[in-house]
Amino acid sequence: MQDIWENYDLFLKAFGLTLGLLVVSGVLSLLFGIFLAALRVGPVSLLRRLAAVYVTVARNTPLVVVFIFFATVGPRLGYTFNSVEQLDIGGYHVSGYFFRSCLALTLYTSAFVCEALRSGINAVPLGQAEAARAIGLTFAGSMRQVILPQALRAAVPPLASVQIALAKNTSVAAAFGMLEATARMKFFINRNADDMVLVFVIFALGYVLIVEVISFGANRFERRFAAAR
Repeated sequence: MQDIWENYDLFLKAFGLTLGLLVVSGVLSLLFGIFLAALRVGPVSLLRRLAAVYVTVARNTPLVVVFIFFATVGPRLGYTFNSVEQLDIGGYHVSGYFFRSCLALTLYTSAFVCEALRSGINAVPLGQAEAARAIGLTFAGSMRQVILPQALRAAVPPLASVQIALAKNTSVAAAFGMLEATARMKFFINRNADDMVLVFVIFALGYVLIVEVISFGANRFERRFAAAR
């Protein structure tokens, strides 16, 4: 405990990096997931099938395999993201590993976001889509103005579960050179073997706090829109 207190800056930076991975990957996976969900319920058969194949492959591929691809195969294909290694955001040095980790987490999580949103879209009464078409809205217009707002409301609980899973999945980045919370926990455990349990509990509480914040935000969002119905 004393070691963590004396090096609290390392502790905060580790969770700062975890939050960075969570926020960037969470936003990107939500946007890409919405796009995939629109394709899956869209009128173009080929795009529906391509989106379904992507979702099936991504959901059934272990996240570690996705990370291995971007850590080993990606650089051989020229995707190193070295051009961004000079960026500093809020005092944090952004590396190519950060972008590769965000890309891996985004491509993996977006498949689950897609399915959560599709369940919300299926919960919207069919008459809503028919009414949108009756007033002349295109598919894109009806999705944007009629279907997705209602689907997002219905999909809040599963989307929150996906984001909670993403918060925990950021720990996989520790095995690929990212000094996020899990990697820093191993660092402190190696230096304080006698206090292993205490170090573990402290870092676990950090993850619990992140998950509780996500759950609280999702509950507030759901209550607000439930009251508006």
